[in-house]
Amino acid sequence: MKTKNKIFWLYSLSALCYFIQRIEGLPSLSLFKYFKEVLMYSPKKIMTLSAIIGLAWIPKILWGICIDNFLTRKQWITISLIVDILTVLFLGLWSLPLVLLITMMFLNSTDSAIRDVAVDGTMCVEGKKHNITGKIQVIQWISITLASIVAGLLGGYLADHVSYRLTFLLLIPFYGFMFIPLYFYQESKVKRIACSFINTIKQYKVIFTHKSFLWACLFLFLYKFSPSFGTPLSFIERDSFKWSYQFMGVLSTIASIISIFGAVIYWKTCQHIQIKKWLYYSVFLGAITTLSYLYYTPITAVVYLAIYSLIDMFVHLIIMDWMAKSSIVGLEASTFALLCGINNLSAGTASSFCGAWLYPIIGLSPLIILSSLTSFLCLPLISKLNLEELK
Repeated sequence: MKTKNKIFWLYSLSALCYFIQRIEGLPSLSLFKYFKEVLMYSPKKIMTLSAIIGLAWIPKILWGICIDNFLTRKQWITISLIVDILTVLFLGLWSLPLVLLITMMFLNSTDSAIRDVAVDGTMCVEGKKHNITGKIQVIQWISITLASIVAGLLGGYLADHVSYRLTFLLLIPFYGFMFIPLYFYQESKVKRIACSFINTIKQYKVIFTHKSFLWACLFLFLYKFSPSFGTPLSFIERDSFKWSYQFMGVLSTIASIISIFGAVIYWKTCQHIQIKKWLYYSVFLGAITTLSYLYYTPITAVVYLAIYSLIDMFVHLIIMDWMAKSSIVGLEASTFALLCGINNLSAGTASSFCGAWLYPIIGLSPLIILSSLTSFLCLPLISKLNLEELK
């Protein structure tokens, strides 16, 4: 009974952490409206600002090292929640100049990244102990998807009717609610590595000299990298399609609902799928789907979201489960965070900066074509991956 209660609160803590991680995107459409229609910023500038905020997720390996060596994971989660509450209060109560606004959003993003690493470290420790890493991953990503639905519907409505500052204040109850599972979850004790520079180098030398791991890192970066063109499409939706922000939120909700089916399919098939074959399929499907954005209409927008959402969630869970099982004992937060940091660097910051730089130079259509072609960069590396660990 004690083990069941512990696992229940672990599921609750993981689910709520990931729910909050996505619900923190509630102000995104309101901020897009503020940047586009109040400050009159170009797509390039908006993409650049978004990429700057996303930089907080890149050094996840550093947050992992701190979490593995100082305090407990519960203490790190508690600190991040308190700082987050203070940050959104600052963002919601005062109208800030741009530099301070981006700084506070960067701090809020940093807190979210630290909390994510701490919870993922807990997931790796307990998941491997009870053989439930895959189940925890599915619960986490269904939770983050449900939050996407809420953020999409509510965020679109709020963007049409209220200031972005109010949307930040609405995050406070979610932060407060997470203290409940955090209080009841009994954290397992883990073996601490002596905190010294020499010992740290010795531990991580194994990781950075392991060929399979290095190929996995390179594959992950290339697999997720493609010059971003999402913000120019949002301009088209707003200016050409004349969509309201609420309707744009509905589209995001449709994609989130469909992605849940991808998570359910993974839950049922994770022990039987042929990983290498699915990775090949996903590369070609991603390239074709990206290229299809050359024909972008109100109808096809919904179709494209549906295709991406189902396939991306399924393949994403394959990669995440393997990463969790491959984490190093005693360094779970660090090693899992390293791969996640590479993922965030490629899919978020590098793609956004690249898209922001190329869009005003080559235009939207060439950017879409280039983004499609970059999908194939990872193709030669699939054969070098030790995919047996994914089963």
